[in-house]
Amino acid sequence: MSKITVYTTQPCAHCATAKAILQARGVSYAEVNLSKDPVGRAELAQRTGLMTFPQIVVGEQTLGGLNELRAADADGSLQQLLAA
Repeated sequence: MSKITVYTTQPCAHCATAKAILQARGVSYAEVNLSKDPVGRAELAQRTGLMTFPQIVVGEQTLGGLNELRAADADGSLQQLLAA
């Protein structure tokens, strides 16, 4: 199973929802809270091209944020990503 990393900030309702979706599916993940890490935020934005939170990375592939997670969960591609 591919490793999932969820990059979050606080407060962030979208971050909480994304984590709840993963937990409901029994998916383990590592959370990296960048609330007080401007350098980490800049590095993440440069790596993924995204400035919003949450940012979800599966293995080395950026899935996206909450909307992308919901879509991947709904169409079954989340399970395919995890199995890769």
